[in-house]
Amino acid sequence: MSYSKSNFIKAKNSYLKFLKKQEIKGEPFYDKIGQLNKFYFPICNLINKESRFNKKVLVIGLSGGQGSGKTTISHILKIILKSAYNLNVINFSIDDFYKTFNQRKKMSEKVHKLFLTRGVPGTHDINLLKKSFQSILKKKFKPFRIPNFDKSIDDRLPKKKWTKIETKPDVVIFEGWCVGALSQKNRQLHRSQNELEKIHDKKLIWRKKVNNELKIRYKNLFKILHKLIFLEVPSFKYVRKWRMLQEKKLLLKSGGKKIMSKIKINEFIMYYERITIQMLKNLKKKADVVIKLDKKHRLSGIKFN
Repeated sequence: MSYSKSNFIKAKNSYLKFLKKQEIKGEPFYDKIGQLNKFYFPICNLINKESRFNKKVLVIGLSGGQGSGKTTISHILKIILKSAYNLNVINFSIDDFYKTFNQRKKMSEKVHKLFLTRGVPGTHDINLLKKSFQSILKKKFKPFRIPNFDKSIDDRLPKKKWTKIETKPDVVIFEGWCVGALSQKNRQLHRSQNELEKIHDKKLIWRKKVNNELKIRYKNLFKILHKLIFLEVPSFKYVRKWRMLQEKKLLLKSGGKKIMSKIKINEFIMYYERITIQMLKNLKKKADVVIKLDKKHRLSGIKFN
């Protein structure tokens, strides 16, 4: 361990304070101290060692199905790395780099109508993402801004509302549902994954474009990752269930802004189904750290590959 007793207490208190703010009435976090000791501190210890050894900005990928807890976990890791290890950490989501509504509208008209809906590879602004990472990693760091995407209005916020990064970080936690995802073989694309693909992508145009984006542009982007943490959900069925919970949290956070209905959520997650299922097959072997989640949304096991 590379932290003092006082830093451990400081990290523990900050962690518990954060969880208290996150809890929804009737749905408290399970075994808080046990999870801190079994999951979060071992992961942070690994990140700290890598950061000290590499002596350069460490980029950690964090991925998992919708509603698996990526954003919460990324904040917890940031809190511990800062409090216990004195590391300067920034975390941001691939979600904040979604193309604007107008950009997706143009793409839906030129390529395929399903690209109007955000989510899949091809709907992120990869050039903006690369530019942001270049700003983070260059030797002579200058303050810059990272975009913010408002899901309640399905659009990117104006630049004046972007997050300003003031100082060069020691660690970047880059989270997102498809971070680290691998492309499929072309033959795997022929069978429709769900009703969305069966009805709206009969000629395979959408899924082939998505797969090609993963194969080339996203694969190139993910080379920047030093380590990948993967949240392994029990099955895709639980992605649907937990996405409902995520929407409930969004309602509380957004102050009553428009959110998706249950029917809309069921339709929405079909866009994510193919890649999510493929990730469950691939990343439990490929990721550097795999955290298993049980059917009650609790962290139940950890494996360091």
